[in-house]
Amino acid sequence: MECHVYYEGDDDPKKCTARRLERFDRAILHRSMRAVPYGVVLNPHAERALSPTDADDALDTLVALDCSWESAEQAAFSMSGVHRALPFLVAANPVNYGRPFRLTTVEALAAALRIFGHAEAAADLLEPFRWGETFLTLNEEPLRRYAGCADSSEVVAVQDEYLADEDT
Repeated sequence: MECHVYYEGDDDPKKCTARRLERFDRAILHRSMRAVPYGVVLNPHAERALSPTDADDALDTLVALDCSWESAEQAAFSMSGVHRALPFLVAANPVNYGRPFRLTTVEALAAALRIFGHAEAAADLLEPFRWGETFLTLNEEPLRRYAGCADSSEVVAVQDEYLADEDT
């Protein structure tokens, strides 16, 4: 499955996971939204959660937006494709370690690959990052459970269990 990233360039270049993915030939960066191919767009504002059934809609293409969390408003995700939100996961990157839903671009892409059942591809994508394996370890159980869901509603039900645990 190919990983594509619409790159806005507003993050610190030294911490930018999308640029590192490009450097290691693990993702294709696009600086124009029109150049981004159709696929499953990882969008935190999407109305439906990503599930294994979305792999069919991906057409072997996953798309992420690389931008600062401060500019990650809904309008920034106006790419064509099937928009899906990632369920509850915890960041392992040094900037947002332990914070739910604050994933880097590589964490988001790897999570989607893992939910689609591509565990080796997810690990390969994270390999250039010291903390990459930590992301998979921290989220091992939820990623396994999300990957076993039949559809988006089941993913949301599993997510609700984790969110209930966070509140207690």
